[in-house]
Amino acid sequence: MIYIDSKENNTFKKIKKYRTKKYRDKEKRFIAEGIKFLDFDTVPEYILIDEGFLCDKTTSEKIKKFSESIIITLSQTLFSQLSSQENSQGIILVYRYEENYINMIEDNIIVLDRVGDPGNLGTIIRTADAAGYRDIVLTKGSVDCYNEKTVRSTMGSIFNVRLYYIEEEVLLNFLKEKEYKIISTILSDDCIPYTEMKLGEKNAVVFGNEGSGIGENIVNNSDEKVIIPIYGTAESLNVAMACGIIMYKCRELENLK
Repeated sequence: MIYIDSKENNTFKKIKKYRTKKYRDKEKRFIAEGIKFLDFDTVPEYILIDEGFLCDKTTSEKIKKFSESIIITLSQTLFSQLSSQENSQGIILVYRYEENYINMIEDNIIVLDRVGDPGNLGTIIRTADAAGYRDIVLTKGSVDCYNEKTVRSTMGSIFNVRLYYIEEEVLLNFLKEKEYKIISTILSDDCIPYTEMKLGEKNAVVFGNEGSGIGENIVNNSDEKVIIPIYGTAESLNVAMACGIIMYKCRELENLK
């Protein structure tokens, strides 16, 4: 096991840079924090342990299964510079990630148009995984899916989905070419209740930005526009909640085919 207590250490400086999007994108690496991530089969490149962390037998066994990973103990001062949590569990992992390309998309997809909150995105990824969706497309301008808060909010589901960042025009051309039915969730007078929506052979269900909704170009290219009725006095639903309702309704409709 390697021990590092100097902030000038090259490995530490490299990993610290993974906290910034620019460097994550460049190196195709991201950080995940918490013991929970030791439960997944995805092999981390590094496992970083706070020297003050009391590693019990169960946790030690989980760490040992990752024989290919580089295990590093950090001084408490250095570990705190990498941690994004107020009450850290003392474990940080670094993973490689692969870029996904639009031609990998085959099935029904979720499209997120400029979703901006990392917690919302993480919850959507987790819900999509639970609902059996593999492919999630984000338009340019959406929050980074490898933001540490997003990764934490996915509770490991980030390993089970494929995430794509695609320009709006490229995405629309692809959906039209592949004959996807575009279903947009918006607040509009010409919407139908989501309970009345009808699916096509292949479907792209679109959800929009927390404040401004779905962009006009996508709305104009939609085949169907649906709404979740509000029965109380709230102005709207949180986008992650709306995603959950619609995704499970889609699964229900698919099972009826």
